[in-house]
Amino acid sequence: MGKQFTKEPPVTQSGRDKKLSTAHGSITMWAMAILIITSILSMRGLPSEAKYGVQSIFFYLFAAVVFLLPFALVCAELASTYTKSGGLYRWVAEAFGPRLGWLAMFLEWQTIVIWFPTVLMFAAASLAYMFWPESFDHALASNKIYTLAIALLVYWLSTWNALRGQRSANLLSTYGGLVGTIIPGAVLIVLGIVYFLVGKPVHLDHLPFFPDFSDVGTIVLAASIFLFYAGMEIQAVHVNDMRNPARDFPKAVFVAIVVIVLVYSLGTLMIGVVIPSKDIDLLQSLLVAYKTLWASFGVGWLGNVMALFIMFGVIGQVSALVTGPSTGLMAVAQSGYLPRSLQRVNRNNANVPILIVQGCFVSLLLLLLIVLPTVESAYQIMSQMATIIYLAMVIIIYCAFMRLRRTQPGKKRGYRVPGGKAGEWIVCGLGIAGALLALVLSYIPPTQIDTGSPAVYVGIIVVGVGAIIALPLVVYHFRKPSWRNPDAHFYPFDWQIEGRRPGEVSKWAPGYEPTEDEVEEAETRAISNHASGR
Repeated sequence: MGKQFTKEPPVTQSGRDKKLSTAHGSITMWAMAILIITSILSMRGLPSEAKYGVQSIFFYLFAAVVFLLPFALVCAELASTYTKSGGLYRWVAEAFGPRLGWLAMFLEWQTIVIWFPTVLMFAAASLAYMFWPESFDHALASNKIYTLAIALLVYWLSTWNALRGQRSANLLSTYGGLVGTIIPGAVLIVLGIVYFLVGKPVHLDHLPFFPDFSDVGTIVLAASIFLFYAGMEIQAVHVNDMRNPARDFPKAVFVAIVVIVLVYSLGTLMIGVVIPSKDIDLLQSLLVAYKTLWASFGVGWLGNVMALFIMFGVIGQVSALVTGPSTGLMAVAQSGYLPRSLQRVNRNNANVPILIVQGCFVSLLLLLLIVLPTVESAYQIMSQMATIIYLAMVIIIYCAFMRLRRTQPGKKRGYRVPGGKAGEWIVCGLGIAGALLALVLSYIPPTQIDTGSPAVYVGIIVVGVGAIIALPLVVYHFRKPSWRNPDAHFYPFDWQIEGRRPGEVSKWAPGYEPTEDEVEEAETRAISNHASGR
């Protein structure tokens, strides 16, 4: 998961929702492609796929075809059709009502909360690899107490920085992305290619291109690739700003997919070239690869410098993501889904209660380091849980897309998934099947790493995922009218304006736009229904 989870447009605002401020036609095909590429690419997860050697290319291509491409197209249509604020909350609530809209929004937030421990563990490993010699680095990065202490320190310092305001967090994130992702990624690929061309020892296993699907445990790690490609539900909001979305957006997606798959594949192969598959560690091998590559040219100390770069990048990434998802959650919560005590902001407009609750979630998840056999196994279980939660949200969005195609056939769509009804079924069928496959695989312990007792491993995932899905539904059930912020104005859903249920077919003629009076009437009716608990 790269920098893709950024702050969404506010869900609530004073006055009427307005169209996106960016001028129509201001984003070219190439600009959109670059936007997608820079928001998704991340080097942190490459070691997990390096265990597959050449087969990793197959998994990157497979996930791109069954996940990244169809999900990008679906999100583009939803974002260009439902242009009022709210993002995925609006998409799902338009189709199924606020309960599932709130669930989808909560799952996106929790995906990042669960993902935080994985990147924090990687931060601890990066810090360890700034020192000499490598044997000391390895021992320190494998130590649970050290990893737990550094992870908690980095997270709570980032939270403290976020409480000072979004400006300081964004500044750290901007430089962190350049220094910690773009530069290290380019160095890894260039160094690896030079290493190979000059005839240095190559450790890449000679595996067939197609994996052995009969041994399910060996392909579990590949499911995490779906999380590598996460974030299109946010980036798709820019589709309306393209000159010709129907023509240019698919081209931008294809260009982005080619570049992303190429960079991920080359980066993964470079790790496999210098480190034997049996010695690859999910947390440390990227850092070991840098040290090995630089040492082969007589400048091994530069490996420690790269660890410093990566550590800085991780801190910048965490700093930016601490506030983004919680801001989107709070905006939705102002419609009446969380108590007013959790909606307070400080003078820097940072939501202190939600950031504290989020930090408690992250801290509790990090304590899994104590009960699991190794730091690597804790890293893996967090990655799998984040993947499951994210894919559950993805499936909800696919279902919302199909339902809205039927309940609002006449709705004006800025971009439409090509191929008519057949295209809809192919795209959604492929996307849902791929998401379900990765979701099921994520419950299975991988054979390549020691995760301890399979029963404990699976039990933690089942209980954790079940609790995360149940929590927002319980909160929604017990919500109170007093939770709604009277100063928050949310543009009504189409079904509220029409006075129908979400699942009923729209009565509007194609291209119909509601009048200001209809919108005001729907807002008044929605507030009244909320006050009465309906």
